[in-house]
Amino acid sequence: MRPRIVVIVGPTAVGKTELAVEWARELKGEIISADSMQVYKYLDIGTAKPSIEVRSQVPHHLIDLVPPDATFSAAHFVYEADRVIRRLQGEGKPILVVGGTGLYIRALLFGLIPTPPADGQLRQILKKQENLYEMLVAVDPLAAQKIHPKDRVRIVRALEVLLLTGDSIVRQQRNHRFQNPRYDYLKIGINDERSHLYERINKRTEEMFNRGLVEEVKGLLNMGYTKDLPPLQSLGYRHVISFLEGKISLMEAIRLTARDTRHYAKRQITWFGAEKDISWFHRRDPSAKDAVFHFLGKKSGEIS
Repeated sequence: MRPRIVVIVGPTAVGKTELAVEWARELKGEIISADSMQVYKYLDIGTAKPSIEVRSQVPHHLIDLVPPDATFSAAHFVYEADRVIRRLQGEGKPILVVGGTGLYIRALLFGLIPTPPADGQLRQILKKQENLYEMLVAVDPLAAQKIHPKDRVRIVRALEVLLLTGDSIVRQQRNHRFQNPRYDYLKIGINDERSHLYERINKRTEEMFNRGLVEEVKGLLNMGYTKDLPPLQSLGYRHVISFLEGKISLMEAIRLTARDTRHYAKRQITWFGAEKDISWFHRRDPSAKDAVFHFLGKKSGEIS
């Protein structure tokens, strides 16, 4: 019998984690993070990791797995998540997978797309090119729409797949969606009015800086982690580094972080909006909880 899991998706800052913690606490279940940045140690504030207090109340998995200079891919995520799911199934615990990294979730549910392995020589050639994103726009506009211009790791991979297979990685991912799922799952989408979501993003960005995001980045650099590492080029971190280098003011770093996070949320909405297996709910709609509990064969308030 395939494990049964609940997958909770949606744009950043919409409130997925809060709902998942609330439901997992009542279900006596556990949470698997499907966030490509929360796997990294020491990146706490900028990745909006659940607090230690919250994690002590509801166990979370796939958080703080590797240092910032380690490579972590969708394949690593699937391997680690599979191990946790098998163990929790054996213990009879409800499993909630929560996060906004659509590629990780798709890989977990349907397996990895059969793209070619990394070609070291080709990657070295690509990495020496200065205008990688412009190249991607020219030869694979589908991938360019999905990938941030500063995400060199994903840009290189998209170009590599196109050159080795002759087809866009995005088109291959779309075709891959239709095979049989690896798990029995319910996929819940959480959303909010766009204006409210953007307000939450702006507020959370300010809170991150107030909580010490600048000091967190200083600490990472003092530990010897270089600014060109992919985790340090992610939202918030790259803007703080620009501030520390004197390129922008603190207020500008805050503004750019909020702006780019809003853009990221919009891309997430587009990604998940194309998924036909998501049941969407407003973040304040109590029927989302009803759907989760029904899928797991539970009734709210009657769990021992």
